Amino acid sequence: MRNRDCHLNDKHDAGFACADAARASVVAALCPTGKLRAALIISNPVLVTRRSDGTLGGVSVTIANALATHLDVPLELRPYDNPARYNESLATDDWDVGLAARDPSRADYLVFSTTFMEVDNGFVARAGAAPTNADEVDQPGVRIAVAQGSAPHAVLRRMIKQAEIVAVPGGFEAACDALAKGNADVYGENVHLAYRIADAVPGAHVLPGHFNVVQMAIGVRKRAAVALPDIDVFVSQIRADATVQKAITESALNGVRVP
Repeated sequence: MRNRDCHLNDKHDAGFACADAARASVVAALCPTGKLRAALIISNPVLVTRRSDGTLGGVSVTIANALATHLDVPLELRPYDNPARYNESLATDDWDVGLAARDPSRADYLVFSTTFMEVDNGFVARAGAAPTNADEVDQPGVRIAVAQGSAPHAVLRRMIKQAEIVAVPGGFEAACDALAKGNADVYGENVHLAYRIADAVPGAHVLPGHFNVVQMAIGVRKRAAVALPDIDVFVSQIRADATVQKAITESALNGVRVP
């Protein structure tokens, strides 16, 4: 009996050793500096919010903290002002994971995890704009403002055939200016931000319908693609245990959901 117990214990210990070795391999590939450097796009309130004390919060920050805990490494946030700045950073090695849209234009540098959140994209129109719903936007003479380098920008560039696309810096203020100053007829953005813009610009209103659903995922550097299966398991866990849903609820987000 003693020999049998010893044999079972040896197998149990070997299993733990293999698991530890696998986790160490993932961490080494994903976090070469010994910490998890997580890139964020702070102009998108669906992903990042600003707390009353000035620190960053929101869905992306919650997931970044959970992933660092999962990997048992320190977390370092790397915030970028808008999608264009985030895209510029892709060619560097200044961060390890990016919490943003699964965007084909970023696939030269990243591999993407399972989707952790889906976000509806729609249009907010200025007062007097001709379109009455999302299906009427692609018409001659209609000017569509959109955040340069964002996932909605990439989608609209592919799908718009007749309207004019006006790329502007990302963020709430730039969106409001585009409509309030008459530089655009509609602004294409996630529905949550579209309603905030409509509340801030006199006469602005969100058009019925949407033009796209964006999948938010963890972008992993291609140098660390070996870590992707572990990241997918992590995403499945935080979807199942309500970590993502709790972050969505705390941020009071509209037009988003856990897939």
